[in-house]
Amino acid sequence: MKTRLLGGIAALVVAIIGTVLLVSYVQNADKRALANTETEDVYIVQKSIPAGSSADAIAGSVARKAVPQLALADNNVTDLGSLGSKVTAVALMPGEQLLSTRMVEQNAFLGPSRVQVPAGLQEITLKLPIERVVGGKLMAGDTVGVFISLEEAATGADGQAKSSKTQLSFHKVLVTAAQFSDGAAAQADISDSKSGTSQASSTSSSKAQSDGTYLITVARNSADAERIVFAAEFGKVYLSKEPGDAVETSAGFVDTARLFR
Repeated sequence: MKTRLLGGIAALVVAIIGTVLLVSYVQNADKRALANTETEDVYIVQKSIPAGSSADAIAGSVARKAVPQLALADNNVTDLGSLGSKVTAVALMPGEQLLSTRMVEQNAFLGPSRVQVPAGLQEITLKLPIERVVGGKLMAGDTVGVFISLEEAATGADGQAKSSKTQLSFHKVLVTAAQFSDGAAAQADISDSKSGTSQASSTSSSKAQSDGTYLITVARNSADAERIVFAAEFGKVYLSKEPGDAVETSAGFVDTARLFR
């Protein structure tokens, strides 16, 4: 009896030690994975943060984590104190890097349907069908890639022919407003935690009254704005949802000759 009791205690001790070692191994997995990688500690969102949240209020919803240099987004935040009294311009989702460009002064917060225009930029509005705005999922505060397609007349040996080209011309362009064609704000469904209801009905109603197109307002410098307007007038514009950590790669442009390489 005594031998069995001692054996049971020994087995329990071994199990506890094994559990502790396993937990320690799992907790250090990230450190081992990044052992030979150059990293930088930045703030990562851990819990959903609503738009309009102050820098002080988000402290409990973010954590400093080591991120590989190649995955670092521009304007990442390494010190919460540097944000001062700013508030979040848009809702922030778990897993994304905290960016200073998504924080604005309290008096500049315009609500979920609009964000402040960065200094030195101007706004232009594009009227686009749903398939050119990521299925209508764009919101103020998102950043987008701007694809431009143009068709030109080219005269060859056989007479006149068409030459078409497509290029991802601009990266991470800030969307300052997203609306339906009737001017109503295009927003994702927002649940009201107090009443348990959803605001989707008003959004759906506005969508039903529109003609199926969206008004997407973007902020860009004057030279880029000229090019985008020209493309909207004489070609086609497509917008991709391009977050701050998206990799920027491009083949220059695509035409018939390059399409099937």
